[in-house]
Amino acid sequence: MIQVTKIFRFETAHALHGYNGACRHVHGHSYQLHVTVRAAAEPERYFPAPGILLDFRDLKELVNHAVIRRLDHRLVVSPDFLTAHPAVSEEENLMVMEAEPSAENLLVFIRNSIREKLPAGVLLARLQLFETADSYAEWVL
Repeated sequence: MIQVTKIFRFETAHALHGYNGACRHVHGHSYQLHVTVRAAAEPERYFPAPGILLDFRDLKELVNHAVIRRLDHRLVVSPDFLTAHPAVSEEENLMVMEAEPSAENLLVFIRNSIREKLPAGVLLARLQLFETADSYAEWVL
């Protein structure tokens, strides 16, 4: 199976309501997102002209539009966090997510945002979201 991957970087702050640890406080990460796509049906011999599954430029534009511009330099919190910390609602860069913005839930958000924008015949195969250089969450088809 042939897959192609594009790597993205973005800065996001978040806080996890109901978490008994330091991540319950607003803090930020320099995220690295690896987006991998594959063909729904792989050719027997070669990909027809122009010989590519999905242009890296097109994948970059799609992910930047569907994900990066929505998360980069934002504070992402849940409705429960806002209820417990109403002053946060005054932040102009606020994004309210319907679930706690853990790496796992951010992946669900990212997966859903990208899948609905992919062209016919291209499947989202894998996502890796690095919160730090050595800690990441992964989704695999």
